[in-house]
Amino acid sequence: MHLFITLTSQKELELPVHYNHLVQAAVYGTIDPELAVFLHDKGYESGSRRFKLFTFSRVSGRFEANRDKNTLRFTGDVSLTLSSPVNDFCQSIANGFLTRGQIRLGSHFAEVKAVTVRQFTVRGEKVLLRTLSPVVAYSTMRRLDGRKYTCYFQPGDPDYSGLIENNLRKKYQAFFNREAPPGEVKVRKTGNLKMNLVNYKGTIIKGYSGLMELTGPTELLQMAVDGGLGGKNAQGFGCVEMVVSGNEQF
Repeated sequence: MHLFITLTSQKELELPVHYNHLVQAAVYGTIDPELAVFLHDKGYESGSRRFKLFTFSRVSGRFEANRDKNTLRFTGDVSLTLSSPVNDFCQSIANGFLTRGQIRLGSHFAEVKAVTVRQFTVRGEKVLLRTLSPVVAYSTMRRLDGRKYTCYFQPGDPDYSGLIENNLRKKYQAFFNREAPPGEVKVRKTGNLKMNLVNYKGTIIKGYSGLMELTGPTELLQMAVDGGLGGKNAQGFGCVEMVVSGNEQF
């Protein structure tokens, strides 16, 4: 399920360029406290992996960049999209936004002007997705001296589709508590993709934005739409919306 949030502010909304952590904090501060503790401390488990099973978009709206302060100054209404396969999460975040009527982003408050809910249903084994926040695919490796480092991949790399598929299978198993259906997931970029570098609490994360075509089992494609595509979803990566699906013309 996707929730499209429209926010408005009497004053200009000024956010740091790298604001993902502020939106994440607003999400945890809006949902039911017990659910927030569960997601933050435990989440949905698949082996040694834990998933929050929610993601969110970039903040969208008219803005001016202040390079001296490294901030973005938004004017007028702004929008934010959240998605999750977890009904309790969707209901809790929607109720929280509507009940409180505002959210806090750092030192700024924005009023909730509207909340719209939509369900994107995947039909068939092919879907075209538009990214609303960068998609991240990575693997943790070790140097010769034993130190760990993170290697990021882009669509078209030999390991990219495999990383995306493995991530979706683990999310599916964690959420449904059963193995994902068989079938290979393939990712193909459609047009040019933009590389994004995001500083999340001091860590530089690399992701890609644009249109991506996915083929594979319907259930895994649906998990990509609802739970996010790629990794680090709860940090504000991999939020997507469906453009076309199944037998519709791409």
